[in-house]
Amino acid sequence: MDDKTRTELEAAAFRTLVEHLRQRTDVQNIDLMNLAGFCRNCLSKWYLAAAEDKGLEMDYAAARELIYGMPYEEWKEKYQTEATAEQKAAFAESHKDHG
Repeated sequence: MDDKTRTELEAAAFRTLVEHLRQRTDVQNIDLMNLAGFCRNCLSKWYLAAAEDKGLEMDYAAARELIYGMPYEEWKEKYQTEATAEQKAAFAESHKDHG
């Protein structure tokens, strides 16, 4: 497979992942972190880093809005719930070696 095709396929898969996460507002970021080790905020940071690597001006808020499909504060107000004690404990356990 040539590089152009690979990049196009990767971009399509990424867009599908982002859209899937936008639709699954019931899945909290802490759940993603506990199960997969990344969340919507991680994707936002990776997107921002990629933009910066290309010399593009972008801030974290803009990157978050691209991933969340709306301003982050709006998403939090609409969909974020308080993490349970179990979720917090699982997060602490899964990240105990992350310094």
